[in-house]
Amino acid sequence: MSTNNSTCERNDVYAAMCPCRDMLDLLANKWSALIIGALEDGPLRNGRLKLRLEGISPKVLSQSLKRLEDHGLLTRTVYPEVPARVEYELTDLGRSAAAPLKQLRDWVEDNVGSGR
Repeated sequence: MSTNNSTCERNDVYAAMCPCRDMLDLLANKWSALIIGALEDGPLRNGRLKLRLEGISPKVLSQSLKRLEDHGLLTRTVYPEVPARVEYELTDLGRSAAAPLKQLRDWVEDNVGSGR
């Protein structure tokens, strides 16, 4: 573990300045975890994602997709059609995050209410 909190010499999510924390923050976000899960079976358009993710606002969906794209977890493909068709698809990195996130989603569904 790094003893200097101003830099992170190796990946250590417990170090204050480690860039790993950005990825952890992103993946721990409920909408990110649900978007990645929704894209596990293949690419989807924005409208299909919105229908799948009940309760997400268009603004939050757009922000979440942009953040996932910026971190290399998904790609956005614009097809030259009228009207333009845009699809989102997991990258290899996104697919590698999908498995542990699926386990977490499954655990939550199996255990909701058990701790009360």
